[in-house]
Order: sequence, then C-alpha cells, then structure tokens
Amino acid sequence: MHFIRSTIRVREVGRAALAIVLSLAVPLDVAQAETAPLELAVKATYLYKFAPFVEWPPIAFATPSSSFIVCVVGDDPFGDVLDRAVSGQRVGDRPIVLRRLARAAPGCHILYAAGSAAQPVHEIIDSVRGTPVLTVTDRAPDGAKGIVNLVVQENKVRFEIDDRAATASALVVSSKLLSLAVRVRPRS
Repeated sequence: MHFIRSTIRVREVGRAALAIVLSLAVPLDVAQAETAPLELAVKATYLYKFAPFVEWPPIAFATPSSSFIVCVVGDDPFGDVLDRAVSGQRVGDRPIVLRRLARAAPGCHILYAAGSAAQPVHEIIDSVRGTPVLTVTDRAPDGAKGIVNLVVQENKVRFEIDDRAATASALVVSSKLLSLAVRVRPRS
C-alpha cells in the first residue's frame, strides 16, 4: 500500500512539474505591446512556483507555521502583478507574504534581487550569500546572478540554476526543477 501511495505521489509531482513548464513556457511574442506585461507576469509566477521544488533547512523558519516570505529588493519591476500572483498562495501549509525592501534584510526565503542605486544586485546577492535564501536575478546590469537566473530564450522565460550556490546556502533544489533549467552549474 505504501508503494502505491509513493507511486501516486511521484506521478503528482511529475504532473505538477509538467504543469509549470506548460504554463510558464509561454511564447512572449504575442504582440509588441503585450510583451513586457506578459514577461513580468510569467516571472512573477515563477517566483513562488519555485518554492515547492526547493527544500529549506528548518532554521530558515522561526516556527513550523511561520509565513513563507518572498522579497523584492530594489526597484520593483512587478508592481501589482506580483501581488496578484501570490495572493492567497501557500507553500505547503505556510501562507506567502510579499515584502518590498530598499535593501536586503534577513527573513526572506525567496529574494528577487532587482537592485537599485542604493544597493546594486551584486551587493544584494553578497549580503545573503551562504544563508538559506533562494536568490533570483534577471538581467542584472552588473552581471550578477543569483541561485536562479531568469533568462528569455526563444521568446520564452526560462531559468538557469546555480546548484553549487544553492548547496552553499543549505538549500536543496529538486532534480525535477534542475531538469527544467536551461543551464545548471552543478555542485562540486
């Protein structure tokens, strides 16, 4: 009976991964006027959809029922698109809370490093390096990349993963998510 439940769970996770690929690998060339909003919506959705495929150490949460914190640090490109994307969403039993910060601060589980004049992307990444924070970047002007780096290839939003940096931050990225990445920097 346990084997049957395990097999069913594996199929459910596989279907979830496939659903992410199908729902987020949306062509971005629908129309020039719609490209930027569609791209932002896909990226906003990616931010919280990564969570079920990453394992955080218990120390990343104050209590077993603590909220799951998604932070945008710097000049927020998303506006209310991200608010709508995470509204009512949960990571397991944890409600998602969205924070917008001028500078990196402790307490984030996923941190989108937008950067600003006050704190460029590389400084944001450096300030949380080695802590259990999944950093996400996107075409940083200073070339800095987080554990996940969003890229546009063939008019679709894709992502690269630095599994070595994830491991150094005590995060475990699921093999399913790694298999969906266009590029993976493997662990040592």
